[in-house]
Order: sequence, then C-alpha cells, then structure tokens
Amino acid sequence: MNKQINSKKADKEIAKRQKQLDKPRSKFYLAYLFFIISIIYITDEVASALATFMKTEIANDMMSRFGDASVSMLDIITVISFPFMALGVIYKPLADKFGRKPFLVLNTFGMCLGLLIVNMTESIPGYVIGACMTQFFITHDMQVVYIMETAPAKHRAKIYSCIKCIAMLGVLVIPLLRRTLMHETSQWRSVYLLPGLVGLGVSVVAIFLAKETEAFNLARINYLKGSTEENGTESSGGVIPSLKFALSHKQLRWIFLALFFSETGFIMTNDYQVIMTYGYANNFLSKGLFTDLSTAVESVGVNQITTALFFFPIGCALSQLVPGFISDKFGRKKSAVIMSASAILFFVSFWLGSRYGLNPQLVGFLCGASVGFFWANIDTLCLIAGESTPTALRSSVLSVTYLPLGLGIGISFGVSIPLMNIFGNSAVGIIALALTVPGLLADFIILTTKVHDTKGIDLTTVKGTEWD
Repeated sequence: MNKQINSKKADKEIAKRQKQLDKPRSKFYLAYLFFIISIIYITDEVASALATFMKTEIANDMMSRFGDASVSMLDIITVISFPFMALGVIYKPLADKFGRKPFLVLNTFGMCLGLLIVNMTESIPGYVIGACMTQFFITHDMQVVYIMETAPAKHRAKIYSCIKCIAMLGVLVIPLLRRTLMHETSQWRSVYLLPGLVGLGVSVVAIFLAKETEAFNLARINYLKGSTEENGTESSGGVIPSLKFALSHKQLRWIFLALFFSETGFIMTNDYQVIMTYGYANNFLSKGLFTDLSTAVESVGVNQITTALFFFPIGCALSQLVPGFISDKFGRKKSAVIMSASAILFFVSFWLGSRYGLNPQLVGFLCGASVGFFWANIDTLCLIAGESTPTALRSSVLSVTYLPLGLGIGISFGVSIPLMNIFGNSAVGIIALALTVPGLLADFIILTTKVHDTKGIDLTTVKGTEWD
C-alpha cells in the first residue's frame, strides 16, 4: 500500500515537472530571468556587506549603550551564528528534492527580514537574532545554482561574473546611505531599512516571474522514474549521499581542501572596515592630528572610511568581472589560480595603504579588489565543484562545501578572536595578514598541482568520475 501511495505521488510529481518543461518560454525569458537574478544578487551582496561596512560603528554604539563591546565581541556574535549556518547542510539539499525556485524566494525573504529586525531593535539579543537570520539565508546562494543550470555552457562563467559584478556595484548603496542617513555613527541602524524593504519586494516578484530550472526538472523526473543512466547516481540529494560522493572522488576532495585553506583568511573579508578605520586612525594619531584614538576613529569613520567605501564596490565589482572571462577563455583552473594570487597581492597592498594613510579612494579600491579576488577564488572553486557533480547531487554537494568552509572560518575566528582580545582592535590588520596569506598560498599550491579543469563540461551528463 505504501509503495502504491509513493508511486501515485511520484506519478503526480512527474506530471507536474513535465508540464513545467512543456510550457513554452518567451524568447526574452533568459533576459528577464537574469535581470531578476541580478536584483536578488544585489540584495544578497548588500545584506552580506552591511554588517562589515558598519562594524566599527556598531561596536562603538553598543559600547556606549551596554559597556564593553569591542570588534571581537561582534566576531563572537558571528561565531554564535555558526550553528544556524550549519543547519544549511541540511537545509540547502532540500532544493534537490523540492526545486530551486522555492528556496530562491525563501532565502531572499529571510535575509531581508533579518535586516529589518536589526533596524527595529536596539538590544543586543535583537541584533543577534537579526544577524543570525540574515547570515543563515545569505549563505545558500540559490541564485548561483540558477545561473549555473540556466546559462549556456560556453558563456556560463562570463554570465555569472557579469551578474556578480553588477551585484557588487549595487553595494554602492551602503556608503550612499551612510552619507545620506548616518550623520552620526550612532545612526547606523537607519542604513538597514531600505535594503530590507527592497529585498522583501524582490522576493515577492520572484514568486511570479522566476520559473523552475529545466536541469532540475529533468533530473527530478529521471530520479522519480528510477532512471540513473543520465545522472550516474540513484540519489536525489541529501547530506550523507553528497558527502560520501564528494569524499570518494579526487577532484572534489582536493577542492574541499583548497576551500578549507582559503577560508582561514576569512577574517580579512569580515574585518576590512576595521582594518581601514584603525589603520587611518593610528596613522593620523602618529602625525599628531588627534590627541586620542577614539576621537580619531570617530572622525575617520564619518570622513575617510565612508569615502573609501564608495570605491570598495568598484574594486570588488571589477575583480568579480575578470574571472568569468578568464574561465570561459582559458579554463576554470587558470582563473582560480590567478584569483588566489591576486587576492594575496591586493590584500597586502590594501593593508599597507591603510596603515600609511594613502588616498582613501585608492585604499577603498584596493580593499574591494582584495575581497573581490578572495571571493572570486572561492566562487570559481565552487563552480568547478558544481561542474564536477551530477545534477541530482549538485545543490547538495554545493551545500556540503560549507563543511570545509566552516572549518576554515573556525580556524580564522579561533585564532583571531583571542588575539584581538589581547592586543585590541588596532591589531586586527596584522592578525588578518598572518591568517590570510598562508591560507591563500596553500590554496594556490593545491590549485596548481591537484585540481583539474571543467571548462565546457556538459552538466546533464557529468558523472563526477571523470578525474579519478
């Protein structure tokens, strides 16, 4: 009886998926789909960057209200969100069963609801709830899966990089809102309101305009029919099957290791605003322009740092644009290698620029480029991982990449937070340098010696055994 019920459910879903496949799509569908994805990606990047762009202001405001609240305390709040992020290992594979669209909508709605909670609350528990909610939903990047499964293979990386570039330019709204709404650093909450409202609106629009991906519908139909011929696996996602799959194939094992080493430098992407702020503040203090550090921090936060943050998205956007063209022309592997090396070069340049008080426009650009190249390396590794995995497991395998990423981030925070508590916020720059450069060097070595290219791979036939 149970099998009959399951069979009826399977037949019903097959009919539903087939109906979606048979429904004609406008010749302009890809254009407006990528437009919607771009808006969602902008929302995602703004939600991701807000806390980092406002980090010094948040810490200082909480200190004035609740006592001791250093930057390391905010990093501890980020660590508190890790158990919620870990749920993503269970949450994201659900997209391999229920589809990409429901989670595209839910993730966008959830992250923006978190932003509005931060905007409305003045308590630390309220901030923690909003921050954890935002952090949970922004990590799933369902828009990336949409691009991967919808874009033509020969242009896949270019389209991804162009949309990512547009998304990063959208981050310009944060310094614009800082300059417009934050006349004093204690007004940082007002910057959260507009992105939260826009994101909620976009999630509603996506319900009506975004369609399920054809790759998912085909894979799901094959699974429900009991066909494993096309996808090379009987699994339809899940944590354990995807983890077993990843660990049993050399290509994915090396990618996971490269992701781990890369993320030991995560503190750089989390605290770059603090590095800038205290770099400038200490430089000006040493020149006798201020009499104490707190006054210098307040001044540079409203002036030099806001100016630098206008140029952060430009550097970040350009660094996100480059890898797609390199990937489609010369291969994913070469692109990742170049991104890894560039992240090291630009981060060291940014650190030196803020330390010696160089032009804030230049420092902001270098900062954006270093963070952009860092994430471009991660993104390209995830692209290789996705292209090395059959469709029925793709979202699940991409979700379990959070395990090596999470381990790397754990090392980054586990080392940096105690050191920040000992040496203070002024030491964040040198701590980030000591963690980032060795990790990216290890990633660079693995990429050049162990990882294989996946340029031009057919996502409907890839089995994952090609590189064993």
